[in-house]
Amino acid sequence: MSAVRVEWRAVLDQLRSEINSRPAIAQRFTFAGQRRLPAWDPRATPALVQLNAINSAMFAGIGRSPVPVLLPFDTAAYLEAEAGGTRHPAVSRHQAGFRPVDLFHAGPSGYDAVFSLDPGAGDGLPSRTFARPVEVQITGSILVYDLADPLSGKGEPVKALVSQFPDMRRFIREGYVRYAFTRFGVPYVVSIQCLDSAPRARRLACREAYPIAERFLKALRISGGQPARPRFDVPSEVAERPVTLSSDFTYRPSGDIIANSGARRRGGHADLIAYSQIRFPLEKAPARVSSQQFTKRKSGGVYPWRDNFCEARSFQVGQCVAGFGHQGQDIRPAPCPPNSSADNACHPRKQAVVAVRDGVVIRSLKQQAATLQINTGNEHIRFRYMHMNPSAMDADGILNGRRVAEGEKIGVVSNYLDFPNGTSYHLHFDVQVFTRDGWIWVNPYTTLIVSYERLIRSRGHEIGTEPPAAVAHALPKGVLRHVARRAEGRAN
Repeated sequence: MSAVRVEWRAVLDQLRSEINSRPAIAQRFTFAGQRRLPAWDPRATPALVQLNAINSAMFAGIGRSPVPVLLPFDTAAYLEAEAGGTRHPAVSRHQAGFRPVDLFHAGPSGYDAVFSLDPGAGDGLPSRTFARPVEVQITGSILVYDLADPLSGKGEPVKALVSQFPDMRRFIREGYVRYAFTRFGVPYVVSIQCLDSAPRARRLACREAYPIAERFLKALRISGGQPARPRFDVPSEVAERPVTLSSDFTYRPSGDIIANSGARRRGGHADLIAYSQIRFPLEKAPARVSSQQFTKRKSGGVYPWRDNFCEARSFQVGQCVAGFGHQGQDIRPAPCPPNSSADNACHPRKQAVVAVRDGVVIRSLKQQAATLQINTGNEHIRFRYMHMNPSAMDADGILNGRRVAEGEKIGVVSNYLDFPNGTSYHLHFDVQVFTRDGWIWVNPYTTLIVSYERLIRSRGHEIGTEPPAAVAHALPKGVLRHVARRAEGRAN
């Protein structure tokens, strides 16, 4: 993980240019700061302080972002409308037709935002009417996860935007069309979920998403942000695993998927990193991490666990050898005892799903997936949950912007895919980290092992290794790495 340096002087020059386009508004901003002060002192950038104060009413906490906040919002035009006597001007008129922000979340690592465009809104967009609004996501981050990624850095330039974004790359990856660019030294990515195929009634084809993304990008303006103390490295941490050995918890090595279960019959992806120190996503043990698609239904027992990150799916997963995979891990509560009824307390549908960290929910109405966003000084990471009942999540307020605490119940294990009974009773759980290609899925297997050990307060045994690792290394706030060799070296 690395931290980037922000070119704040260039930010102020750009902001001055944008504000000066509305002379009646420009006089409200002060650009001459105290040069002897460090850049992170708010008195050194009064124009940004003023901008944050104005826009915080629509984008709460915008001043917490340590990177320039780029949004499709024309602050100067909005203020000019107010000055002309318009009370509460319609935000969409100053936001390129996009609705008021669905989600805005800023923190010590940067910011994330989600905007929507209603069906049929705007000129020059796809003519057919979609069943749902098109959601556009943007992230700017001071932290970047540097993965060993064979697909990193690929893409094509966008001719219509080359003058505004000279280094922009457009590419389709892992179910999203993405526009990656660097501005003021900061990596930004704008993305839209889409199908890399023919259009469908309820989903965009990626080519249909191009004009929507370009409309969004052309409208980007500096909307806030505030310099923070410069960061030159991201220190590592060491997280101790439980000392007490479990009498029954066993697991197969990371990357050891069921034979021939991978796309094109390729193998798994061994990833020995636990990307964050999390609480296990099910409220209670025991639980089983294993394939729901390739495991025989009558296979008994809870242990050993088995990695299923790269088993065959149609989803793109750049971390898998075949380029396709599952994107996450399937987790199932322990089976009920024989002859128990469906109303028994052990039934999967009674098993609570909980927040793995303190965070903010990303989820719109009726969506089957709920994502937990973490933004701290040492992490910019997401956790996604799938197969819970959308109606129940709607009723419980598990929606955009909801703040949840670690261990708080957010749902129950269910079997919802695109409809009830669309899959078996289990929870799909995955992890995404921010890279220069945007949010990328990484293998959560080791992350889950370490979190389960914390839940049961004892250390598991990896089948085929002696002895089990005594320590796990951690990158910021718990990006853990197994170091069995180092532990063995100390023992010798």
